Amino acid sequence: MFFTTHIAKDHRGLIFKKGDFIRFAGPGDHFIAPGYQLQIFHASEPFKTPIALDLLLENKALAAELDVILIKQNEIALLFENEVCQGILLPGRHCFWKGVRNLTYKIFDRSNPRIPDDLDRHALRTQEVLEHIQVYTVTQFEKGALFINRKFIEALEPGDHVFWKSALSVEVFKVDLRTQQREITGQELLTKDKVTIRLNFIFQYYIKEPLKVIQQIKDLEVQIYALFQLAIRDFASAFTLDEILQKKEEAGPSILEKVKTKMQDLGVHAIEAGLKDIILPGEIREIMNQVLIAEKKAQASIITRREETASTRNMLNTVKLMEENPILLRLKELEYVERLTEKVNEINVGSGNKLVDQLKNIFLSS
Repeated sequence: MFFTTHIAKDHRGLIFKKGDFIRFAGPGDHFIAPGYQLQIFHASEPFKTPIALDLLLENKALAAELDVILIKQNEIALLFENEVCQGILLPGRHCFWKGVRNLTYKIFDRSNPRIPDDLDRHALRTQEVLEHIQVYTVTQFEKGALFINRKFIEALEPGDHVFWKSALSVEVFKVDLRTQQREITGQELLTKDKVTIRLNFIFQYYIKEPLKVIQQIKDLEVQIYALFQLAIRDFASAFTLDEILQKKEEAGPSILEKVKTKMQDLGVHAIEAGLKDIILPGEIREIMNQVLIAEKKAQASIITRREETASTRNMLNTVKLMEENPILLRLKELEYVERLTEKVNEINVGSGNKLVDQLKNIFLSS
């Protein structure tokens, strides 16, 4: 017995008989004979084929209604609806009904995994897309190098660089271009006069040739450390302890000049260096402290003798002046009288003598 069914405008139908596809059924009313089955699909959703797609596409009416997208093994595609990214299309065939949704797609060749810069990065923010991309960030003070399948491709400037995940390995190596500071601490060294000392040394540098450092230099910091370590050892062995203490300020420039060429070979430019500390053994420190104390005592003795000599010279000059000037001598006598009277509690002055003579007799008798 025939029955009638209605297919809405946003739906499509396929009619089967005993499992075989018979024909396509578009929107509208359809008479379905006994023994036939109608399978209805929502036209806004991707078409999931109930049987082999090639068999269905033999029907011209159905093929005209379907948009079949073929994504090859090395490709991947972004699906857009009204220019808004809806998701990812992986390798294989993808079918969509025509005339219902405004769908477009963009296919990318993953044998070149770098995603073009002109692609709107907002399209990559959906969760489904994020699972298929990898992002490498090069900051403003860095330089990057891109390697694909272990081969150097190009230098990368600051920014976000986005790549498809694929069978090809993608690696980004970065170096910091800012001035860096390193310290070599506790280096035990033997001076020219066989004294063991420890030095703390500090130096600054920056990477001048980042691509050379990335491609040709292994363990850059270890090599720089070794260069300065050897140069410091050579410096210490070339001078006695006293000379090193005197040349402390010259050590940095001297060592820097010694390593300059080799640093350039590493793609690095050394800026500044210097001795931070010179640490002496306990016995040497004690001896030097004793020498310092002795030197200070000698200096103090010299200053004392100099002051005594000056005082004696002043006294001789005063005597000469008094010999040449009796009035000055008399004033000096009165000055001493004044000082003495400060300590006298009571003075009795008798008659018959002059006042000055009486005072003189008092002080002479005392």
